[in-house]
Amino acid sequence: MVVLGYVLAAVVLLGLGTMSWYYVYDRWIQRDHAIRRNFPIYGRFRYVMENLGEYFRQYWFTADWEERPFNRLTRAWVYRSAKGVSNYVAFGSEVDSQQPGHIYFLHSAFPINDDEAEIYTGKWIGKGIVGQPYKPKSFFNISGMSYGALSSAAVQALSEGAAMAGIWMDTGEGGLSSHHLKGGCDICFQIGTAKYGVRDANGNLDEERLRKIAALPQVKMFCIKLSQGAKPGRGGILPGSKVTEEIAGIRGIEEGKASISPSRHRDVTDIPSLVALINRVRKVVDKPVGIKMAVGSYEFLDEFFDYLSQHQDEAPDFMQIDGGEGGTGAAPAPLADYVGQSITQALPLVAQKLRGYELRNRIRLIASGKLLTPDKVAWAICMGADYVVSARGYMFALGCIQAMKCNTGHCPTGVTSNDPRFMRGLDPTRKAVRVANYAKAVQHDVEAIAHACGCMSVRDLKSQHVRVNGGDVMM
Repeated sequence: MVVLGYVLAAVVLLGLGTMSWYYVYDRWIQRDHAIRRNFPIYGRFRYVMENLGEYFRQYWFTADWEERPFNRLTRAWVYRSAKGVSNYVAFGSEVDSQQPGHIYFLHSAFPINDDEAEIYTGKWIGKGIVGQPYKPKSFFNISGMSYGALSSAAVQALSEGAAMAGIWMDTGEGGLSSHHLKGGCDICFQIGTAKYGVRDANGNLDEERLRKIAALPQVKMFCIKLSQGAKPGRGGILPGSKVTEEIAGIRGIEEGKASISPSRHRDVTDIPSLVALINRVRKVVDKPVGIKMAVGSYEFLDEFFDYLSQHQDEAPDFMQIDGGEGGTGAAPAPLADYVGQSITQALPLVAQKLRGYELRNRIRLIASGKLLTPDKVAWAICMGADYVVSARGYMFALGCIQAMKCNTGHCPTGVTSNDPRFMRGLDPTRKAVRVANYAKAVQHDVEAIAHACGCMSVRDLKSQHVRVNGGDVMM
């Protein structure tokens, strides 16, 4: 009995020692896994269940393609790409190719070999209109996510990763912070309806603050946000618990008070006043100025494009079309669920109307709204997009696990929380590499689709190269 007691004691001590080592390692040594860093030992069970899940799901768990808003297949593709792990599949595709809405590309009998392909060259934005036009290096970039909605660590990681990948980063409507500038990437500064970062005490546009931001060489473009796909008809929402002293200073608002943007720019009441705002900003910054909007009224598009066709020099240099399925840190459910056209409807429509009004060569078209995998990006380019941007794709690259707690400040991976308890798990240096890996993986695979279709470059993708089950589009 004495020997048995010693054995049991040794086993207990060994177990406690092992758990203590795992705790120390997860908490203070490893920096790759935010969940394990924030939840030592306990967090390991997530990865155990994740690894075993592919076997369990064969019998009784949810299928990989059934989860919302992004299924496991989509998230896994981003995670593997961000980690630099092979995305090759075996046995066959798990995607239901008979499902309505399924995208498929028409490959050429004579595809392009890699050594024959042309290196992608961007398209000028604002050339001939502004003194400092911009020619992006990549067709796939980072969409608007405000500092405040995202943590400082996440913004820094995105900035550094964007610089590594040679892509631009949109600030979102929350203003420009030092964290955006740390990586040295190209930046698109977004002007929301509250004009955060470039507003005076009364919420009006402050041209002097705007001029100072435009003087920064990293800032390449300005985007006037009219509406967002996740909440068209409603301004941005940042809960008061997330409005820290720093964020309040950047935005020019009161600390601790909910940051709720107006539903529209107060100085924009019709098409002439919208065009006037675009040109007022452009005159101050002398850099490309565009607009971001979700598509609602068809009448507005026709009236807007008709006006611009007669005043092409006053037209926005680009339009970002955001789908109703776009993401958000916080939005009323009815708006997120039932207002705004899907990008699958909006993008082809806008591209077609731009051609009809002979504005296609004047206005660059940017697409956003759940476009985070190569098939969706290639589809958008086929439909007429010059550039594609993603927010949630890059959030997954940072380690987002789709916990759906963005509005609470309790994001377990520190992506959308400025609480030091959660944010400490996100190491910007390591996550920046994953951001760059993801961007490059999307670029590589979209190029592979283009080459399979017989295109020398991604620029050559057209509507005749793609079909959609139940809704083929020809333009």
